[in-house]
Amino acid sequence: MTFENVTVDTSTPAPGAVLLVGIPGSGKSTVAAALAARFDRAAHIEVDQLQELIVRGGHWPTPDGDPEADRQILLRARNGCLLADSYVTAGFLPVLDDVVVRRSHLDFYRAHVKAGPLHVVVLAPGPEKAWERNNARHKKLTTNWAFLDEAMREELAGEGVWIDNAEQTVEETVDAVLRATGLGSAERLPG
Repeated sequence: MTFENVTVDTSTPAPGAVLLVGIPGSGKSTVAAALAARFDRAAHIEVDQLQELIVRGGHWPTPDGDPEADRQILLRARNGCLLADSYVTAGFLPVLDDVVVRRSHLDFYRAHVKAGPLHVVVLAPGPEKAWERNNARHKKLTTNWAFLDEAMREELAGEGVWIDNAEQTVEETVDAVLRATGLGSAERLPG
């Protein structure tokens, strides 16, 4: 196969991008993957995986604060936005998931996703449910990040669509996201 005559179809862009945010254990990755699976053309961008691309010198966030980790949080967000824009212009709905609890971090996403509207959805099951979910999953965190729930509720109040998914199944949460964003009518994109 040669690639000389292969082009990326940018004639039918996707209806924007979805950013699922919440604290660790809120269900972001699970819901993002299930949401993307509802569309004929979609991509799940798990921003933590972009951090994992760093082979040496990576700094993960800690409760103590680390300026280099903070810099890398924005680096991975920037790379997520670049991927999202690329997918939108190629007709794929990108669904990003990231831990976003500060307004400045959300504003960064809003400034850097340029290819279409950014639908922000905050998953907010509460700190106890998030910690319970964290302890039941395969990628357990050793740090209880539940304290971020309070910061998220203060900083992001009034931003995006909030969904309390504490007692919802994954499918119920996806349905709620589709209704709240208006993307339900676009579930099966032409393709």
